[in-house]
Amino acid sequence: MSKQTMKSQFLGSLRSKQTGVRILSLVLFVTVIAFVLYHGTKNPVMLEANGETTKVYTHATTVEEFIETQDLDISQYDKVTPSLSTEIDSGMSIHWEQAKEIVISVDGNQSKVWTTENVVKNILEEANIEVTKHDLISQSLDTEVGADNKIDIQKAFQLTLVDGLEKRQVWSTSTTVANFLKQQEIQLAESDRVDKNLEDVITPNDKIAVVRVEKVTDVVEESVDFAVEKKNDSSLMKGNEKVVTEGKKGKVERTYNIVKENGKVVSKEIVAENVVEKPTTKVVAVGTKVVTASVSRSAEPATGKEFYVEATAYTPYCTGCSGISAAGVNLRANSDLKLVAVDPSVIPLGTKVWVEGYGYAVAGDTGGAIKGNKIDILVQTKAQANSWGRKKVRIKVLN
Repeated sequence: MSKQTMKSQFLGSLRSKQTGVRILSLVLFVTVIAFVLYHGTKNPVMLEANGETTKVYTHATTVEEFIETQDLDISQYDKVTPSLSTEIDSGMSIHWEQAKEIVISVDGNQSKVWTTENVVKNILEEANIEVTKHDLISQSLDTEVGADNKIDIQKAFQLTLVDGLEKRQVWSTSTTVANFLKQQEIQLAESDRVDKNLEDVITPNDKIAVVRVEKVTDVVEESVDFAVEKKNDSSLMKGNEKVVTEGKKGKVERTYNIVKENGKVVSKEIVAENVVEKPTTKVVAVGTKVVTASVSRSAEPATGKEFYVEATAYTPYCTGCSGISAAGVNLRANSDLKLVAVDPSVIPLGTKVWVEGYGYAVAGDTGGAIKGNKIDILVQTKAQANSWGRKKVRIKVLN
């Protein structure tokens, strides 16, 4: 091969290599330019996830496309803001809150909810669980739920509390009687009692009664009634009585042990007694003298207290009559008996009298209608009583 030929071949090979280098450089340049252009056209996005913020460049056009490119495992309960359909803008912030499972127990009945909320109040609102100020909640409404993701609620109910004489409606949750009284700041004294066992569990519309028991010692000075002694007195007309000695009450000092329940005395026991003054017995003389009336047809007496009275007549057999006078005279035993019924305040029983048109008699009876200057003469038959009628007569009191 000639030198000229070899030179031509070398120059052709060199030109071919230069061309390949130029092509490779161009491809590399285009690739770099394309890479720069590709990444240069991405939008920067701030992604906030689980408390951490990361700057991410993306060609995604919507939030949903962006989430898919980040391989984030998002559940239906998670919260993404702005919404998934929102278009991506350069520099925008996307916030992802991952939901957690919360166990809520209401009076022992459990339910589970998924939520991105952390505050107890907001979680309960989202779960449509209403609570009142009387309910007992394991955590304060304004605090974040605990690490165990549990909320325990005891619903309050009304019941009646009777403390001594005070009665009121109160709120409580299911607990024992002892704890309920402690919640209500009810202090029990040594003798006080409750109408239920302290270990019993209270229920809605229950009634808890506290009986306040008070034990006291009381010293009282009291009067003692006097006794009454009756003695027969033959000088007094039968049916009459006369006080011989006036009675006087005595005094005694008694010591009582008293038990009160809700202010009312339920027991009172005498534990000591001391006589301060003995009572004086009342002595009463009881008349036993019986008047024996006899017939007297003597003329009008010359002496005696004289006045006029209204006189009627009655028989021993009148309606309602016993046949025995107020002075103890048997009116039916002697048909000749002369006796008049009088007002003892005007004519004392046992007094001898003279009655105009009737003669001598004894004041030996009384009557409901015989008041003042009135008398009722004794006759034996109804005909005699009718014949006498009602008249004004003169009378003389002889003794």
